[in-house]
Amino acid sequence: MSYEFRELLKKVGSGPHTSENLTRQESETATRLMLLQEATPAQIGAFMISHRIKRPTGEELAGMLDAYDALSGKLQPIASKIPVMVMCHPYDGRSRTAPLGVINAIVLAAAGVPVVLHGGDRMPTKAGIPLIELWDGLGVDWKTLSLEQVHKILERTDLGFVYLPTHFPLAQGLVEYREQIGKRPPFSTLELMWNPYAGESHLICGYVHPPTEGMFRDAFALRGTKRFTTVKGLEGSCDLPRDRTAIIGMARGEVFDRLTLVPREYGFAAKELPLVDDWVDQMKAAMQGEPSELMQATIWNCGFYLWRAGACTSLESGFSQAKAILELGQAERKLQQVICEIEAFRPVLTQQS
Repeated sequence: MSYEFRELLKKVGSGPHTSENLTRQESETATRLMLLQEATPAQIGAFMISHRIKRPTGEELAGMLDAYDALSGKLQPIASKIPVMVMCHPYDGRSRTAPLGVINAIVLAAAGVPVVLHGGDRMPTKAGIPLIELWDGLGVDWKTLSLEQVHKILERTDLGFVYLPTHFPLAQGLVEYREQIGKRPPFSTLELMWNPYAGESHLICGYVHPPTEGMFRDAFALRGTKRFTTVKGLEGSCDLPRDRTAIIGMARGEVFDRLTLVPREYGFAAKELPLVDDWVDQMKAAMQGEPSELMQATIWNCGFYLWRAGACTSLESGFSQAKAILELGQAERKLQQVICEIEAFRPVLTQQS
């Protein structure tokens, strides 16, 4: 048993009247002891559920991110005029609405905006479809690549994916506790703000509940993260809604602006696309230029992100650029480029196995 961890557990687990918030350093220590499994399973489970009940603070999240940075590998910087866009989607995936994260990333990369996504396999308690299954369906296998190989692919194609079981196994080791406690732990907030890229970047953080955005801002202020965007997206993702106003926060240095995008004002209002069994086939069709509601949803999302990345001068030009990339098959060619780059590593991977 870790007596050091027990003292930290006592602070957060003493009930609504006597529990205390951890300092940034204490939170870093607690997270490190959990990641390294130096705390016992009983201690880790008790901490997770106690911390969920108490609710994490921005300072505690900053400490948790400190521990993640200290114990995880990072994708090394690439040469890019546009900061790498790190899009943080919930690891437990989607269960109701169609996920756009992968097709959005491909279109952005085709426009010269480098994108990094990260996540793992199906996770409790939601166990929705994760990004990695969508990549698998498109024929892109990130699972067997080393972090160094992912870096090379990012360098060559402007796309990268950090796969938790392979690239951050210490964090993967805590996933089973989600099933055991039956609730999302504070680590589910952390995954919406973790940055696995070491160079100049632009974090995109999806969320559901407005207080979460406040936690993001407090933690980023402490850590000196000045370029980020918050999105009240579909099921907590980075995907902009079409059936309601998109609520977006944009940080630029010390300035934080609020942007509300009304889909009907730009001709994109529609019901949200449901998650269906043939979703991968629909993505393939959209990337080959076939008109559909999925194409419209992708243009709506990518037009905004192209503008936000500084790749175009207005939202309207962003929408036009995203539409052209899909209609001309540039997204499909970008997908094939990524597949070919991964296949080039296949002999190396075979020798390693």
